[in-house]
Amino acid sequence: MSFRGRFAPSPTGRIHLGNARSALLGWLQARAAGGRFLLRIEDLDRARCKAQFLDDLYRDLEWLGLYWDETPLVQSQRDDVYREALEKLERSERVYPCFCTRAEITRAASAPHGLSEEGPRYPGTCTALSPETRTERTRTRVPALRFRARPGEWCFEDGLHGRCCQDVASVVGDFVVRRNDGVASYQLAVVVDDAASGITDVLRGDDLLTSTPRQLQIHEALGLQPPRFWHVPLVLGEDGRRLAKREGAFAVAELRERRLPVERALGLMAAWSGVGGGEPVTLAELVGRFRAELLPRSPVVAPEGLLKQALGLD
Repeated sequence: MSFRGRFAPSPTGRIHLGNARSALLGWLQARAAGGRFLLRIEDLDRARCKAQFLDDLYRDLEWLGLYWDETPLVQSQRDDVYREALEKLERSERVYPCFCTRAEITRAASAPHGLSEEGPRYPGTCTALSPETRTERTRTRVPALRFRARPGEWCFEDGLHGRCCQDVASVVGDFVVRRNDGVASYQLAVVVDDAASGITDVLRGDDLLTSTPRQLQIHEALGLQPPRFWHVPLVLGEDGRRLAKREGAFAVAELRERRLPVERALGLMAAWSGVGGGEPVTLAELVGRFRAELLPRSPVVAPEGLLKQALGLD
């Protein structure tokens, strides 16, 4: 299969240079491989996703020259597709209803600390409820659906981090694939959508590295072929926290509105990625330079003062 990559932002705010760098690297990887670059809008968090942020996102990517090759896939329009996947998991008994609140899980004496994005490890409270108990509890609370994690280490070869392994059952426990409001979880939607789009390679921030074993278990349960993964270390502020607009980093829309030469922004992101020295550069030049082996293996620190200087804003 020919190369197919993607960028999958959530329109919950203006994208900043850290987000844009992920889009740039995914675009360069696809172009260097002679493949296709797709855009997916991950707007399942409908309370936080706004139309204005989506408009800004399209304009920002166009300003950077990161054009996509097919009609964007929008997750909020795909409820039926996710429901079909969940029904398949139900038929194979890989999911079960869970009536626990987050507070109840946190209070459970047998719930050691798990991965930060999941909260405490799920202690399995609802894993073996009788049909009668499930029926009774459904009268007072709509359940979420949890995926039965298989025990033992799940390993994959990351393009940047090498061999990565995680015992999902021990570290995370059974995890949510449908929230109690009926919306599919990120972990399920990303698997279903990558498969539907024929994605061969996923390049994304390494804050999602620990999500990959969960997604691989869903791939296996649905009989889907997983893509190759490339988890790029994040761009951090000088305080060591991830780059974000609320911490002073510049939104791409602000740079666009200032009429900053786009080559300056591209040059800065190229320097963060091992394919440039910080000088202004064009996309055509970067395609010729791109090599996956040049990408950094550790986080990049971007002090705001140097960021302004590099962009000519000081």
